[in-house]
Amino acid sequence: MKPVVGVVVSNKMQKSVVVAVDRLFHHKLYNRYVKRTSKFMAHDEHNQCNIGDRVRLDPSRPLSKHKHWIVAEILKKARIYDPTSLGTTIGSSSKTDKSTSPSSGEAIN
Repeated sequence: MKPVVGVVVSNKMQKSVVVAVDRLFHHKLYNRYVKRTSKFMAHDEHNQCNIGDRVRLDPSRPLSKHKHWIVAEILKKARIYDPTSLGTTIGSSSKTDKSTSPSSGEAIN
C-alpha cells in the first residue's frame, strides 16, 4: 500500500485519530468523476493531531482491530477557534456602539 493524504475528522481517542481520505474515479457509464470518501483509523503517538489537520498516513503492521496506519507527518495545521480572545473585542466595541447611537425615544430628523 502507498501513503495517503487526508483530513482528521476525530481525535477523541488516546493516541488514535480517524482520517477521511477522498478519492476521485471516472464513472464509465455517466462519464463523470465521482468522489468517494474512506475513513481510516491511524496511530498518533504524541497526540499532536487536531480536527481539521491535513496529514499523511503510512501503512504499518496491524496495531489493533481497526488501526493499520501511522500518522507520518502533519502537512497543514487547522485554524483553531478561540472564543476567549474574540469575546474581549466584541464586548468593548458593543459598549461604544450603544453610547453613539440615539436612544429609541428620540426622533431622528
